[in-house]
Amino acid sequence: MSTPVRNAAASAFDTAWVRSQFPSLQTQVSGHPAAFLDGPAGTQVPTQVIHAIQNYLLTSNANTGGAFLTSRRTEEIISNTRAAMADFFHCDRDEVVFGQNMTTITFAFSRAIARELSPGDEIVLTILDHDANYSPWKALEEKGIVIRTVDIREADCTLDLEDLKSKLNGKTRLVAVGYASNSVGTINPVAEITKLAHAAGAMIYVDAVHYAPHGLIDVKALDCDFLVCSPYKFFGPHMGTLYGKRQHLEHFRPYKVRPCTDQIPDRWESGTKIHELIAGIGAAIEYLTELGRHCDASAKSRREALAMAYNSTLGYETGLIWRLIDGLKAIPTCRVYGITDPQRSAERCSTLSLRLGNHHPTAIAKFLGDRGIFTWDGNYYALNLSERLGAESEGGMLRIGLVHYNTADEVDRLLASLHEFARV
Repeated sequence: MSTPVRNAAASAFDTAWVRSQFPSLQTQVSGHPAAFLDGPAGTQVPTQVIHAIQNYLLTSNANTGGAFLTSRRTEEIISNTRAAMADFFHCDRDEVVFGQNMTTITFAFSRAIARELSPGDEIVLTILDHDANYSPWKALEEKGIVIRTVDIREADCTLDLEDLKSKLNGKTRLVAVGYASNSVGTINPVAEITKLAHAAGAMIYVDAVHYAPHGLIDVKALDCDFLVCSPYKFFGPHMGTLYGKRQHLEHFRPYKVRPCTDQIPDRWESGTKIHELIAGIGAAIEYLTELGRHCDASAKSRREALAMAYNSTLGYETGLIWRLIDGLKAIPTCRVYGITDPQRSAERCSTLSLRLGNHHPTAIAKFLGDRGIFTWDGNYYALNLSERLGAESEGGMLRIGLVHYNTADEVDRLLASLHEFARV
């Protein structure tokens, strides 16, 4: 089903070691081993994340700013995790902001940025994005901001870059774009889009939530103004994190309570942070670092180890997604949305959506779930895309999202079950 190169990449990856790090993978459903193919909705977490959260509550549970041991421990954990996220983003630690989740962070930053926008100013959005990088900006129409939306090429669910270029002009103040689609797996050419935005005099706000589990992020290379992601998509707890260029974090005025300092990044983190989950974020990055060194012991710095980890998981996940796509092509009623040409592997990650004839996606998801195969159905908050593809009125699509703890056997189980469902 896969090419020899993809098989070689998969065989070199230590799947057994990876899976041993995730205790939840031992889950059973009616005697079936659970196959967690719902990564885009949130990945499972390794043991060290669980232990970090538990250990924080046991030994460090306090608010910051106190003149006692547990408060100082909390401050140290926050500082250490901020440094880890700085390595993850490839930025300075004071350019890292913690928040409740990506949606909440984006609403907060959209309101702060809007303080300096005037009626007639324009923001460019895309059909391909998760609604969390659409609705917070779309809501600014109430201030007289003009919203322009970039269309897709329906045949392969990629952004129409010519349409994007046509919507950029001297009034464009910001472009909001996803790094990768949480629905169909398309990886957008963010570096190119950033250059286009900057050439028009606009800032760029990148939703990297779905890209973060699959590819190394380098905000310095991208030169983006803001980039936001959610650790629970890259093996951590439910929170959000944001990178912002220092000059923007200092320039824009957040809505905050008065006792919160005016220093960055504190001024963007008004209120008590979720300290135990921040400890978990640090542990998630520790896991990825350990994975990188397990794949290549020559890695010296944390950043180098993260690069090694993603270099290894990329080839493995690529093998899995093309094994899946090849198998889906054998189901006559199956329509796969997005890129299905293996020569364009670099343009997609290991997520796809599909429909089986006129079957409702929820019925398929339940059939699979009863067999221990966890997938997602509906629009997964990629509402504009689901509507654009004509799927929303039919219940949306079925989504399959693979990450590096998944296996070829799980893919084959899924394919066998989909064949079974198609025959019912």
